[in-house]
Amino acid sequence: MTERIFNFSAGPAILPLPVLEEAQRDLVSLPGVGMSVLEVSHRSKTFDDIILGAEANLRKLANIPENYHILFLQGGASLQFSMVPMNILPADGKADYINTGVWSKKAVKEAQKIATVNIAGSTESENFNRIPSQGELTLDSEAAYVHFTTNNTIYGTQWATEPEVGNVPLVADMSSDIFCRPLDINKYALIYAGAQKNLACAGLTLVIIRDDLLARSPKNLPIMLDYNTHTKERSLFNTPPVFPIYILHLVAKYLLENGGLEAMQQHNEAKAKLLYDAIDSSEFYRAHALLGSRSLMNVTFRLPSEELEKQFVAESTKAGLDGLKGHRSAGGIRASIYNAFPKAGVEALVQFMREFERTNG
Repeated sequence: MTERIFNFSAGPAILPLPVLEEAQRDLVSLPGVGMSVLEVSHRSKTFDDIILGAEANLRKLANIPENYHILFLQGGASLQFSMVPMNILPADGKADYINTGVWSKKAVKEAQKIATVNIAGSTESENFNRIPSQGELTLDSEAAYVHFTTNNTIYGTQWATEPEVGNVPLVADMSSDIFCRPLDINKYALIYAGAQKNLACAGLTLVIIRDDLLARSPKNLPIMLDYNTHTKERSLFNTPPVFPIYILHLVAKYLLENGGLEAMQQHNEAKAKLLYDAIDSSEFYRAHALLGSRSLMNVTFRLPSEELEKQFVAESTKAGLDGLKGHRSAGGIRASIYNAFPKAGVEALVQFMREFERTNG
C-alpha cells in the first residue's frame, strides 16, 4: 500500500509530508556524505551540523534565549516525570502539581517518591472535562516549582494560557501541543516534551531548562539522570537518538519556512473549529471537553452508545480515517489533529460524520 491515509493517531503521529519526502530522498546517502544518517557517528562533523542546526532552528522558532539550555534526551516524558523532581525538588522541599488527566497523575506519582507534593488544582471529580480556573488553584508561594500538563491527549483538554504562579518556577509537560502556537518561553523554568506528536518520530525527548535550575541538582544523582551532564556535553554524553534529532531538525526548518508558530496557530485553530462546529451542531455527537478548555490537538467526543462508537471506528477505518478510537481508559472517539495534520483530513472526517449520523441517527 503506497497511498497515504488520514492518520488521526494520538502518537506516534503524522509528520509533515515534505519532511518525510526529504528524509526518504536522503536516507540512503546524505548529500556530500556518502552514508545514511542512520549510519553517521554522533561524534562526526556531519552530525554536529545536524544537532547544532536543530538547536538553532528551535531557538529561532520559539525565541529561546541563551540562558535556556536545549537538551535532546531519551526515555520519553515518562522519564522526565522522575528527572524533574530528582533534579529540582529538594528532599525537604515541596512542589505544586495541577492534575488535569492521566499524564498529570503519573507525574504526581513519581514526584511523590522524592518529596512532598501538593495537588494545587484538579478536575478529576468531573472526569477531567475542563481545565481548572486560576481562582480554583491553591498555590504555595514557597513551592520549589509548579508543574502542569499543557494538553491532555486522553480527555481532549488544553490550557488556553499558563497558570499564574508568581515567582515560583513553572514547569510544563508539553508533549502533545508544543509549538502548536506561539510560546513565551520566559514564563517557564523548564519545559519537556516527547517528540512523537509535534516534533519528530518516537525516541527523542526535548528538554528546555533555564540555567539557574541546574544548580539545584544533587551531587549524588546518577550521571545519566543529572541535567548538568547533558548540558555540559551538549546532549552528547552518550549516543543520542541520531535519527529523531535529524527529523526534528527538518521539522523545525519546515515550520520556519511555513510562517512559524503564528501561522501554525491559525492552521490549528481553523482545523479545530471545523471539527468542533460539526460536533456542536449535532445532537448525535457530544464533545467531552467543555467550552474554554477544548484542545486544538485532540478532539474527543461520544456517540449515543458504545455499539455505535465501535461501528463508527470500524467504518471510518475502512474509509481511510485511521486511529479514531478513543483511549482505552476513556472510550469514545478521539481525533488527534497535530501540527502536521492537513485540513483536508478534518474535512473528510466531518463529511464522514454527517453521513454516519444520517444513516445511524
